[in-house]
Amino acid sequence: WKAVGGRIGYSLATGIGIAFVCFFGLTAVFLSLIPLVAIIPILLFIGLVIGSQAFQETPKRHAPAIILAFVPNIAEWAKNQIDGVMNTGNIQATVEFQEQLRGSGVLYHGMSIAGGGAVLAGLMFAAIGVFVIDRRFNWAAVFSFIASALAFFGFIHGHKLDWNASPQISLAYILVGVMFTLLAWGQVRSG
Repeated sequence: WKAVGGRIGYSLATGIGIAFVCFFGLTAVFLSLIPLVAIIPILLFIGLVIGSQAFQETPKRHAPAIILAFVPNIAEWAKNQIDGVMNTGNIQATVEFQEQLRGSGVLYHGMSIAGGGAVLAGLMFAAIGVFVIDRRFNWAAVFSFIASALAFFGFIHGHKLDWNASPQISLAYILVGVMFTLLAWGQVRSG
């Protein structure tokens, strides 16, 4: 959008417009006026443009971080596909059924955890990845601790917003943050 003169106002206006549509429940009205089959190709095209731009405009060394950002989104997509099949077959996601899935190589619980808050989790993964690639371990630590707080309250890797929503994931981010803090401290001492 920058190439055609779009600036911060364009993004702000888009965000306000989408918020207005969502807050006032106008999505259903628009979907009744515009067929879904007309909207999906447009969204697909925009997604392809944004995806290709991410690789073209980002430094090549950050490409692994871009891919890392996709992981939670792919996990959430795969979980939604399985949920659709389970709903069609009237199958409940019991512990026994999840064990059967695991025996078949389908890690449903893992997809559920990885995909919770997928967009925000992907942003956190990418940020941490970029800082690691650039050897800026102090910032990787900061974002790991932020991700820990987000997981603690269920914004990422959680099924709902809650107090201590994902304790194991939150602890894992803390441990990763401590590791990056030690690496940053080692950089300062050596250099």
